[in-house]
Amino acid sequence: MVLAKNNVARAQVADSLERPVSVNSPVKADLPEDAVHRFSLEEALQYGQQHNTQVKNALLDILIQEQSNRQVAAAALPSVTASGSITDNLKLQTVLLPGEFMQQPAGTFVPVTFGTTYNTTAGVDANQVLFDGQVFIGLKARRTSMDWKKAQADVTKENIRTNIYKIYYQLVVSRTQMGLIQANIDRISKLKHDTQLMYENGVAEKLDIDKSDVQLTNLETEKQKLLVTIANGYNGLKILLGMPISDKLILTDTLSEDQIKSGILVGNDFNYNQRNDYKALQLSRKLDAFNVKRYKYSKIPTLNLAASYSKQNQQNDLSFAGDWFTSSFISLRLNIPLFSGFSKNAQIKQAGFELLKADNQLFNLRQTIDNEIQTAKNNFSSAISIMDYQKKNMELAQKVYDQTKKKYEVGAGSQTEINTAQTDLKAAQTNYISALYDAVIAKVDFLKATGKL
Repeated sequence: MVLAKNNVARAQVADSLERPVSVNSPVKADLPEDAVHRFSLEEALQYGQQHNTQVKNALLDILIQEQSNRQVAAAALPSVTASGSITDNLKLQTVLLPGEFMQQPAGTFVPVTFGTTYNTTAGVDANQVLFDGQVFIGLKARRTSMDWKKAQADVTKENIRTNIYKIYYQLVVSRTQMGLIQANIDRISKLKHDTQLMYENGVAEKLDIDKSDVQLTNLETEKQKLLVTIANGYNGLKILLGMPISDKLILTDTLSEDQIKSGILVGNDFNYNQRNDYKALQLSRKLDAFNVKRYKYSKIPTLNLAASYSKQNQQNDLSFAGDWFTSSFISLRLNIPLFSGFSKNAQIKQAGFELLKADNQLFNLRQTIDNEIQTAKNNFSSAISIMDYQKKNMELAQKVYDQTKKKYEVGAGSQTEINTAQTDLKAAQTNYISALYDAVIAKVDFLKATGKL
């Protein structure tokens, strides 16, 4: 069963050498058309921005912050509440009055019961903050809080884009790698066929045929490992994109040396604000500064306006008849903080230290960005040079192999020479594939370092 699956996977990848790269997950034959995705790199990036779980959660964080801002704004708006109550005085309170009030002898007391069985009240209360420094700072910080969440979402999006870039092109490069392996298999198969004819004519030895079989087995093993790596890579890309594993994914872009080299090295026009992580940290520092002000303003007086209007009814039954008595008031309340056990001073100092930490983090991030850009430049320049060198070396190894094979076919060369040439060609091909992928990664890292990804 496993062998049958492997044969199907090999057939799929072999077919992909003649068309866009594609590795299919096991799906039913009646797969709906909407489960097939043919993506260029840009289309894959767009899909990932819409379906990746981390991105979706980052966008939800923005909506959560929006509601938090509404809560802050609510503190500056009037607060109005309505209330009502019905009290059943099961046992009215008895009060002792001096006897003189009731024409009784002095020094005596007369028990008297006051009130009604039912008391009903209904009213409306309103409160309004007229001045509160902490509320005003919260209102000013709302925009910064929203911008900070958006910047964090941009950082998340950029990280996802970076990973999509790398995995997408890794799979595209694997197409070239598979083509080279298949070419080697075809080449050794042809050599084995020629050697078989020479052996039948008494020119070659059976050992030469066996050596070809060993080489073919090694190449088939390498091909099988690459098939598994490609299949796993497609599954990893689907997870990164937020795509169901059962869907079929086809990558339509190709990759060439010219594409890798095309204009990414820039002049001295870089600005730190081009980096999303730097913008996010700046906004975080701004929030820390607001926090310092908030704690400082907690030491100044606050002023509030309060108003109330209510009606009260007192009856011995629940008829709500009779008179309803009105009460109302309006008041200004001034709170002046005098002493809080030095807690506010501690909060101010703590917030100040957090602000200093943010300054240190910004300085360190600038240093880190400078190093990332310079390192990315060096790595990219080196990767391009190595890629060009390895491509020339691979072409040269191909020529050496072709000439050695011609010598072998006319009987002027040995099996050892052609085996050595084949080994050198395969090593050159492996080095070229590695250099090609390293160049792609170097380009992506440079674009990310300069905030242009």
